[in-house]
Amino acid sequence: MANWDEKYFVTELKRNIVEAPWSPVFSEKEGTRLLCLDGEVVKEAFYMELAWFWPGKWPETKSEEGTVKTHSHDYDEAIAFVGTNPDDPRDLGGEVELWVDGKCNILNRSFVAFIPAGTKHCPLVIRKVDRPIFHFTAGVGKKYF
Repeated sequence: MANWDEKYFVTELKRNIVEAPWSPVFSEKEGTRLLCLDGEVVKEAFYMELAWFWPGKWPETKSEEGTVKTHSHDYDEAIAFVGTNPDDPRDLGGEVELWVDGKCNILNRSFVAFIPAGTKHCPLVIRKVDRPIFHFTAGVGKKYF
């Protein structure tokens, strides 16, 4: 029988999530926000969020509402997209456009991007998803703002 200490383990999505003004809108068919961690979920925790993006018609079904808008944070942030091809885990199984410091980067390989505090980043556009893509972000801030 499974048993864990809720002081240290998070197994459910945070309730009453307050979206940042730059956050996109996705349906459950497009993406599933799986877990998030911050100082409201576990006292003293840093910010982290995990999600899945599912195959479908990208980006033609999303347009502007599916784009993470340009912003910056007062803390360092890591942004990652990881492919699920068991024969080639570095294959993203899709394509992501991520602007960092005014430069467009288009990636089709699993990646983690380090965004230093104060660096403008995004827009972020999921351009194509051929197979499920695992996504996470993490930052040393106590909340995603």
